[in-house]
Amino acid sequence: MQFIDAARIRAAFANVSLRERKAIPLPDLDAIAWEDLDFLGWRDPKLPLVGYVITMIDDEPVGLLMRQAEQTPHARTQCVWCADVKLPNDVVMFSTKRAGAAGRRGNTVGTYVCAEFECNRNVRRKPVAAYHGFDVEAARQSRIATLRANVARFVRDITSTV
Repeated sequence: MQFIDAARIRAAFANVSLRERKAIPLPDLDAIAWEDLDFLGWRDPKLPLVGYVITMIDDEPVGLLMRQAEQTPHARTQCVWCADVKLPNDVVMFSTKRAGAAGRRGNTVGTYVCAEFECNRNVRRKPVAAYHGFDVEAARQSRIATLRANVARFVRDITSTV
């Protein structure tokens, strides 16, 4: 992912009102290692159940405001985006309003995602060699591509007007 400035990030949110867009607290954009990101995700420091996600769709940033469910899952769940099998962190249910009229009517979609959006880091860890001759780097690159596809699919579903 390439650097995205604050104005483009704020303009990218597809499922928020103008008032909500102006109130979104941004992370320190200069401190982010953009080259290690497939999407940018962060939590709201004042609203602990709110998170934000920005990803690139057709070379344009698209953002979503997501709300964590108050209840945590009863059993360890797997992140739908990174599908990390080691589960180094908590996975929680996030819901998000659909964009446009559907979202204004209260239509939401939920998914299980790493609680602090650690997916970028999870897919970049070198996997254990499964067998002699296993291509560790190819497996890592495959996980990165799968993460990108999973996040893009979710964002496209939320922002589609059909």
